[in-house]
Amino acid sequence: MVSAPHKRHFGIDPRSGKLALGTWRIPMPKSRAGRIGLGSALMVGGTLGFLPVLGFWMLPLGFVVLSNDISFIRRRRRRMVIWWSRRKRRPDAKTASETRQPSDR
Repeated sequence: MVSAPHKRHFGIDPRSGKLALGTWRIPMPKSRAGRIGLGSALMVGGTLGFLPVLGFWMLPLGFVVLSNDISFIRRRRRRMVIWWSRRKRRPDAKTASETRQPSDR
């Protein structure tokens, strides 16, 4: 029996309470204070990304964790997701001009 592949999703899954990053699932603290503490620690660690172990990868992860509990950050993250999806769907202007036929010019 083959299981269905996980849908690519970014954020905290409301059913399981786990952080979903694509196909990865990471357990999150159950308490709001725990999630805010974890998200804040990730943000602080991300600002120290030039040090070993800590990295700039922690900043977006901190935003995702905090967006579950803080509406201001959630709205900003949602706007970023919408902008990114529209940007990916939009045909590249350079590619479109290269694919025109000579009679179109």
